[in-house]
Amino acid sequence: MQTVHTLAELRTALRDLPDRALVPTMGNLHAGHLALVARARELRVPVVASIFVNRLQFAPHEDFDRYPRTLQRDAQLLAEAGCDLLFAPLEAAMYPQPQTFRVRPDPALADILDGASRPGHFEGVATVVMKLFQMVQPAHAVFGKKDYQQLLVIRRMVEQFALPIAIIGLDTVRDTDGLALSSRNGYLTPEQRARAPQLQAALRQLAEQLRAITTPAGLHAHEAQAMQALAAQGWAPDYLTIRRRSDLSAPSTGDVQSHAPLVVLGAARLGGTRLIDNLEA
Repeated sequence: MQTVHTLAELRTALRDLPDRALVPTMGNLHAGHLALVARARELRVPVVASIFVNRLQFAPHEDFDRYPRTLQRDAQLLAEAGCDLLFAPLEAAMYPQPQTFRVRPDPALADILDGASRPGHFEGVATVVMKLFQMVQPAHAVFGKKDYQQLLVIRRMVEQFALPIAIIGLDTVRDTDGLALSSRNGYLTPEQRARAPQLQAALRQLAEQLRAITTPAGLHAHEAQAMQALAAQGWAPDYLTIRRRSDLSAPSTGDVQSHAPLVVLGAARLGGTRLIDNLEA
């Protein structure tokens, strides 16, 4: 596997990698990231991974400075997984001048749920992903479904800008106890890690209750109960909610009664660590 750090090096390396697939990451890789690489390899095209901790998607009070940076280990894992090229730019290479041009996603999709809890987050995500797409010019890009809202924002961006890129979403990779793999899991203390699967359990219980719910009012009542139950276990929930898969809007009576494709999403803090998860229902 070749590793490059500048745009000039990247463009030179890409000359020999036609019809490539891109796996964008922020590093500190785990089995979930490597599953994305494995999915990209199934396309039988060269695989490019990127590692870049994107300042634009972090609020000033968030964990940009302490986000784990483990490039040497990550590069070894990617090479073992069959990645062909690693693009690991420094911030000066990614943003050689202030990024005053930004991609502003549709507020109806990007300013709800995680966007409400993290204002400006999806603008930062969309901007860096658009920039990576322009730099790498992939035919395919693979993202995990754990960041469900992010995946929808990127799909919508690709559609509206008519980018010739097939976006592939991969199911969430979980630990043996059901916890969704995340680089931020490393922030948890051993006691918190033992309790962390409670978020997924709360979402699963809410998804199971869908079968008995017939109205949006019923959905809201069960969402509120799920929030209260998780808070009683020592969490600080941002949201536990049931939404339409297509646009993350609240389901209508018709959606509920016709068993339209829905997704149960949750975000909550355990101590100082914010975890997110979802289950399609």
